[in-house]
Amino acid sequence: MVTARRAQVLGLNYVDTTKLQKQLYRAVLTVPEMYQMKVVPLVADDHNIHFGVITTTSQQTINGLKARFTDQRVTFSIVSESGYRDYMRLYDPPKKVEYEDIRIEDKSKVAPSPQTATPDPGSIVDDVSRTLDQVRPDDMLAYLVQQAYRLKASDIHLECQKENIRVRFRVHGVLHPVAYISHDKYRHFSASLASAADVYAQATEPQTGHISRSYKMATGQDVTVNLRVETVPTVYGMDAVMRLFNMRLDLLKLENLGLSPKESAVVDDVIQHPTGMVLIVGPTGSGKTTTLYSLISTLNTPEVKIITLEDPVEYNLPGVTQIPVEGELEGHDFAERLRAVLRLDPDVVMVGEIRDQDTAKTALQGALTGHLVLSTFHAGSASAALTRMMDMVGVNPLFASAIHLVMAQRLIRRLDDSTKQAYQPDETLKSKLKAVIDNLPPGDAKPDMSNLTLYRPGKSAENPFGFNGQLAIREQMRMTPGVQQLLKLPANQLNNEMLQAKAVEEGMRTMLQDGILKAIAGETTIEEVYRVTG
Repeated sequence: MVTARRAQVLGLNYVDTTKLQKQLYRAVLTVPEMYQMKVVPLVADDHNIHFGVITTTSQQTINGLKARFTDQRVTFSIVSESGYRDYMRLYDPPKKVEYEDIRIEDKSKVAPSPQTATPDPGSIVDDVSRTLDQVRPDDMLAYLVQQAYRLKASDIHLECQKENIRVRFRVHGVLHPVAYISHDKYRHFSASLASAADVYAQATEPQTGHISRSYKMATGQDVTVNLRVETVPTVYGMDAVMRLFNMRLDLLKLENLGLSPKESAVVDDVIQHPTGMVLIVGPTGSGKTTTLYSLISTLNTPEVKIITLEDPVEYNLPGVTQIPVEGELEGHDFAERLRAVLRLDPDVVMVGEIRDQDTAKTALQGALTGHLVLSTFHAGSASAALTRMMDMVGVNPLFASAIHLVMAQRLIRRLDDSTKQAYQPDETLKSKLKAVIDNLPPGDAKPDMSNLTLYRPGKSAENPFGFNGQLAIREQMRMTPGVQQLLKLPANQLNNEMLQAKAVEEGMRTMLQDGILKAIAGETTIEEVYRVTG
């Protein structure tokens, strides 16, 4: 009876729709209006209209209906969301739709020209576009999420263009068009999406929302949706990016990160220390959150108190105190929140992202005063992260000693072993790769470059791209004596190249070196490595 209690709070009556004799009043509102406003007429005659509304129906909508129907007495009652959906199934009966599985095709077959922005007839994109045009808004979301999970996509992009709305999935780090929908259909879909994510469809500012619920599609199939929704107004409408949270908690373990024995030894040594800071560095979509949560899962024992500050909380971890932080809480206010957390006597503190000077200083002070602090940071490399951090907090030997590990990473596509094709590189490429391999840190085994074999993706009917999943390439910068000595230099005398050279001299393998070694081992392609490392 959650809805009934909510109705009491709002000062409205609650109506149990299961006890009503349902009658349809099609002359009061159109079906699209009922979808958009989240209202449904329960009873209507020449003198009275009784509307059912749900808890997310806006006060602006209620006021608008009162002003619209001035010749009748208009009243409102709260109904449950399931009751509202039951009514809408009567007003808008689900059509029998064949939900075809989405396939990711060769871009040359499905990508339209920028001028036409329409799919080629007969392609899977065209088929999916027709399917989406026939289904109700809730089914559109459930179907897209279901297919995105099936394809192991990380994001769903809804992009408003002049002629239509393009739908793309990001699979293994690369965007693929999957459908185009009309502006009329998108208006209904975006209203349903905004209501579910608790954002405004007509907002003039970027917004962040979250959807975690189950949908019953017209086929009777239940689809669980767990998304972070980011929206932004554009020239042609509201663009949205939906990030899928499909990681199973039992997979958030260090052994699933693909760390080499050397990398595992470094991480194990660092997290066994009770104090210090660990920074995970990389751009959006580089797997930082997965690495961070895997570290937290490893540290999460009954003897350890862990508190996180996150915007938003992406995975709920049993045994961990997770504090959601509003996106607008930044700078001094965020640092104050972090200081309050440090006073709660945690052993481990995770800060979702360090964005400003106050937060950086507070996190480093926490690392110096008996806490293990884990966080992420946006930078292109470990050395760039360290120099940026020192720029934020100033040259301070204590702060430098508080940082134990900076781990930068990128995700690259993994070759499909069943279709990959071997080839011999030309002398120019061999020389280029040899120059990188020759600079590996002392003690690292160097592959034989004289008889070098590389691999390129093959093709099959099941896998037209030749890739299967992703793997990470990493670099781990520790605070070795030489690195610490450099960090004592004035800011105008220190640069990324100096730091990286010293770190390599003292045992660090760069991301480029790690990627090239993985390409030589046949795990990926040289082109993939250079695509993500620049």
